[in-house]
Amino acid sequence: MISFAAPWLLLALPALPLLWWLLRVTPPQPRRMDFPAAMLLRDLPIAEETPARTPWWVLLMRIAAAALLILGLARPVLGPGASGSGEGMLLLVLDDGWASGPDWPLRVAIAQSELDRAEREGRPAALLATAPGEGGAPPRVIGPMPAADLAPRLAALRPRSWPPDRRAALAALEGWNRPERISALYLSDGIAHRSDDTAEAFMNRLQAGGALTLARAEERPVRLLAPPRAEGDRLMLTLRQSPVNAPGEAQVIARAQDGRALARASFQLGAGATESEAVLELPTEIRNRVHRLDLADEAGPGGVVLLDERFRRRPVGLLPGAEETAADAPLIGDLFYLERALNPFAELRRGDVDRLMARPLSVLILADRPIAEGPEMASLTRFVERGGMLIRFAGARLAEHPDGLLPVQLRAERQLGGSLSWEQPQHLAPFAEGSPFAGLAVPAEISVERQVLAEPSARLADKVWARLTDGTPLVTAEPRGQGRIVLFHVTATAEWSDLPLSGLFVSMLRRLVALSSGVPGQEGDGALAPLEALDGFGRLVPPPPGAQPIPASGEAVPSARNPPGWYGTAGGEGFRRALNLGDTLPAPRLHANSPAGAATRTIAGIPPERDLGPWLMAAALAILAIDLLASLRLRGLLGFARAAGVALILMAATAQAQAQEENLPALVTRLGYVVTGDNGTDETMRQGLAGLSDFVNRRTAAALAEPAGVTPGRDDLSLYPLLYFTVRPDAPTLSPEAVAALNGFMRNGGIVLFDTRDEGSGEGFSPGARAALRRVTQGLAIPPLMPVPEEHVLRRAFYLLAELPGRFAGGTVWVSREQDRANDSVSPVVIGGHDWAGAWAVDARGQNLHAAVPGGSRQRILAYRFGANLVMYALTGNYKGDQVHVPAILERLGN
Repeated sequence: MISFAAPWLLLALPALPLLWWLLRVTPPQPRRMDFPAAMLLRDLPIAEETPARTPWWVLLMRIAAAALLILGLARPVLGPGASGSGEGMLLLVLDDGWASGPDWPLRVAIAQSELDRAEREGRPAALLATAPGEGGAPPRVIGPMPAADLAPRLAALRPRSWPPDRRAALAALEGWNRPERISALYLSDGIAHRSDDTAEAFMNRLQAGGALTLARAEERPVRLLAPPRAEGDRLMLTLRQSPVNAPGEAQVIARAQDGRALARASFQLGAGATESEAVLELPTEIRNRVHRLDLADEAGPGGVVLLDERFRRRPVGLLPGAEETAADAPLIGDLFYLERALNPFAELRRGDVDRLMARPLSVLILADRPIAEGPEMASLTRFVERGGMLIRFAGARLAEHPDGLLPVQLRAERQLGGSLSWEQPQHLAPFAEGSPFAGLAVPAEISVERQVLAEPSARLADKVWARLTDGTPLVTAEPRGQGRIVLFHVTATAEWSDLPLSGLFVSMLRRLVALSSGVPGQEGDGALAPLEALDGFGRLVPPPPGAQPIPASGEAVPSARNPPGWYGTAGGEGFRRALNLGDTLPAPRLHANSPAGAATRTIAGIPPERDLGPWLMAAALAILAIDLLASLRLRGLLGFARAAGVALILMAATAQAQAQEENLPALVTRLGYVVTGDNGTDETMRQGLAGLSDFVNRRTAAALAEPAGVTPGRDDLSLYPLLYFTVRPDAPTLSPEAVAALNGFMRNGGIVLFDTRDEGSGEGFSPGARAALRRVTQGLAIPPLMPVPEEHVLRRAFYLLAELPGRFAGGTVWVSREQDRANDSVSPVVIGGHDWAGAWAVDARGQNLHAAVPGGSRQRILAYRFGANLVMYALTGNYKGDQVHVPAILERLGN
């Protein structure tokens, strides 16, 4: 399909017949004659002469050149993109909710293509985004206005991290003063959202005013990562998605708070599957560092789960009061009920004091066990003062031999009920507002028959976390150093009370274990303020101005007023709760089919648009050049030999230009990448180096041409200062020719950047990436390596960088440890797994293609700066390092 940006210039085409008459006559070729004597002129016959006519083929060339000039000035565009009917005003409707984030750049590019078309056709345009604005502002229609004026509004649009509201969008359409005739393009996310029973009515309303084109990504499933379930020593992960016809695979990455990848797991989804599970098994020390789960290659809030203290697995040590063998006796053992209450959400450890203290421990529980003075008392005191939580349960032994690691002084046992007591068994009183147990329901059937009483004091009331109905303490606590001591005034068995038999016992212990990490208890029915929010690309950003607090107790639903993210109180000691989309949203399901008569299209690659104007103008100039030679030849001003010589010169110049184009690396500086054979990987490297070259050209004095793919052993590598080598997991061993070529390249000063695109485990590579790297580098002259030191030139060749991130961050980047003076001590290799090409990659419109996680735009800027440093390092070597010798050189020159 061809359209014209300036179609009014085509009105000059009917004037071509007039050119026919103007170009018909050519001055006759002059005849050279010897001038005779005057007498002879009298006898010459007088012949009537008519002007010679232009040959038809010359005239045809001139008419063709004029036609090509007219067509070229009319700015023809090949393949301007297909859409609806193209009649009337253009109405762009976008679902900008959480499901639109992964392919948002493509959606905006399609909408921009339609705006460009409307601008060429002189049609006005309007824009409607269906998700509520920040703070819950309802959707509204922007426009109509000229398409060129609407383009900045479209470019400023960003996906939201909450669902769209098609009901409110329908109301906005109903209240809009719409033209009689419109052409609507609806870029739908294809999902039926909660309480969304208006999708069909919404599309019918769009179609009521004219043509409707419905675009949605049918081949890309919409995925939602649910919060994990803790089962013993592992996390069970659940992925829900909209059904697609083809099988698929997804990977989830567990990240620490600083963005480092700690582990990953894979989901396998068959054709038509809507749910899959995966298992994430980690040691407790690493599992408790997991801060968030990310779906790889899924840049949206639906692929992110933030993990708060509810998902931590704290190591808890258990020490019985009696012998270890009797502690597990069914129903009567000191640790019988404790193990069953703690095992689902904590890692339990057994042993003596020395063995338990040898490893990091969050909580230590002593069941009716007095602490003897000496090494045991000193060890447990250090444990508490350094931040540990010591939970103790009373009993006959502790009542008889109290020690100094108690929150209160014990007075005596108290018998409630029985034949020797006038008092009746007591029940639990509701938990006070400031207690860590606030909000827990107290079952009426729990009763206490015996307890250890606390010695009355002025500060006793401040230490009580739970009471009986008569006001006597049931649980007391006291901070000690950086830690805390908690005492249950009853036993850990059912001998003194029914508490260990209840679900409340499990909940109280769970609150205490969570409290051990420095997280205070929930504030009853208080509110938790928004601290950080997830944006539409799954990045943590400051909360929008309209974000509202969520209740501390109860469930909150992600919305425009409560966007997903972190809520709580600021500061390291504050309580933080994660609000995730997967907490409450159902599994994604497709909404109703498009209405009858509506056109459909798939959100996929945009058909390329090519401006034919320059090509037509060039063809016209070429024809005019040939016409000039022909005219000179016809007028006798240029002989055949000269005409042939000029033609040969033009042909030689054209051939030389083509040869230069084919051998351009020898004439310009460009970056290279090693072709892997995988089209997706090679295209990412090309787009990444193209984006980096553009950044370097704009920010530095370097002038880099388009990158080129090379095959070591076949192509000349000496033309490139830097080669990018993506190490795929299935990468084969290099051929001997490739090994020899790469060794020669590095020996002569070239740099190879090996990128495994693997976040690894923080400081190392995953086993698969490590094995692939060994295969690829087998036979290469790789020098001994070390992490990039703080003072390395790579960190300050152009920008001062403390980090060297790419699309991923947190891993280690390796360079040569030894200094090779032959190559100015430049490291021949740089090895990492940050996927720098993915961070640099841009499309034909200059838009970034992949999300940088977890740092977003700031991390991408640092990735570009690292690329600029790397290019400067490859082009100039250690010139920054040489500057440290400048003072000594100046001093010597002065002497």
